[in-house]
Amino acid sequence: MDTIVYTAKGKEKGKIELPEFFNTKVSPVLLHEITTAYLNNQRAGTHKTKTRGEVSFSGAKPWKQKGTGNARAGQRNSPLWRKGGIIFGPQPRDYYTKMSKQKKRLSLSMALSAQLQNGNVIVVDSVKLDEDRTKEVAELLKNLKLEGKKVVFAVSHDAAFRLAARNIENVVVENVKNINSYQVLWADKLVLTPEAVDSIKERQSI
Repeated sequence: MDTIVYTAKGKEKGKIELPEFFNTKVSPVLLHEITTAYLNNQRAGTHKTKTRGEVSFSGAKPWKQKGTGNARAGQRNSPLWRKGGIIFGPQPRDYYTKMSKQKKRLSLSMALSAQLQNGNVIVVDSVKLDEDRTKEVAELLKNLKLEGKKVVFAVSHDAAFRLAARNIENVVVENVKNINSYQVLWADKLVLTPEAVDSIKERQSI
């Protein structure tokens, strides 16, 4: 399966043969499962309310048991009282959802295949900048007609390019070794380099 390779100026340079996994049959069920797991794993789970044992009140009985005309009361931290503890409130928890390596690998192949089928994968010969400036990245986006879109650059580690792109809205620069199916599906356009394609191929063959 071939696709066009573009230059940083947006001109066609040639073609590149993509690995076989770019032609994987897509399973919406698996992609949904992986996406849900990824979002679960981003949750901090630090939300918390205080129970009656944690609110700051004296343990003294508010008034004597009998003779006052009031209802019986043992402590001021009762959930029935104002500023009392919370019954069954949220407590810190871990939302981590484990996914097997096989599912992660397969879902990445499916995500790449889905984006390729929809014409959302662009291969650029290089993302090296003449100057490490945001203007250079903006010019690259303009040449590739990616302005105003959610773009993920899956490239080899390039601190200069990442630094230059970080102030542009909806542009994500991710090390190709860490790219996952959620990021691929999130993007309106996925930009790869030939080196990135080789890196993904090596990673998927393990």
